[in-house]
Amino acid sequence: MFLVEAKRIIIVIFGSLLGAISLNFFLIEANVYASGFTGAAQLISSIFKDFLDIRISTGILLFLLNIPVAVLGWFKVGKGFTIYSAISVLCTTIFLEVLPVLRLSEDIILNAVFGGVIAGTGVGITLKIGASTGGMDIVAMVLSRMKDRPIGTYFLLLNAVIIALAGVLYEPENALYTMVALYVTTRVIDAIHTRHEKVTAMIITHKAEELQQAIHNKMVRGITILPATGAYTKENKNMMYLVITRYELYDLEKIISEVDPNAFTNIVQTTGIFGFFRRND
Repeated sequence: MFLVEAKRIIIVIFGSLLGAISLNFFLIEANVYASGFTGAAQLISSIFKDFLDIRISTGILLFLLNIPVAVLGWFKVGKGFTIYSAISVLCTTIFLEVLPVLRLSEDIILNAVFGGVIAGTGVGITLKIGASTGGMDIVAMVLSRMKDRPIGTYFLLLNAVIIALAGVLYEPENALYTMVALYVTTRVIDAIHTRHEKVTAMIITHKAEELQQAIHNKMVRGITILPATGAYTKENKNMMYLVITRYELYDLEKIISEVDPNAFTNIVQTTGIFGFFRRND
């Protein structure tokens, strides 16, 4: 258990380092903005510096923006998830303060692409081990726990504001290159983990009842259990069918590995659902 938690913390710290490298070495000097709270902090820092002659680092602003969100996550999501998110934000802030802000290339598109790839890698590996980078991830987690709301709308709205301000306050090209960086980041995250709001899990198992109890102890999700027969073995099994958010994918994988390591699980993208998404007891 200690080794598992230590591994998660190391990965969270490494993901934070990648995020800081993306900003300080590629995005900040090019006035190309990241997504979510990181991009918001970056944009506010640029505005303070260029228009008000007030220097507040991106790292400090990122930390301040995440304080109310961390408090919300502590009470609405859970202490474990929030602690890992806080570690990620704190380490990102430290790395942003320690690492120098450099301009490695004069080519803005190279900055946008490489910054997006490195940022996406940091976020992707963090999500993959069941943690988050804070900010909008915690907001999305809270919303997914409360009701089935269109989480992607909030991401889209915040990023749209960042892109629009980048184009209005600086050059229109900055908005376009910011879109490039956001697209690259999303594609990398999608390749490493998943950026889809919801995924469908189909689990073939001999221990459907035990898995159902374990899943419902952790998640508030409906499950459909269907009888299934192995084509070669002719063994009678069950197929469990459920839809979860991407934030619950790590927990589901962990539950399956603990209850039935021999289960066969297929995870597929879910583009839309109709009807009830929650289990109302």
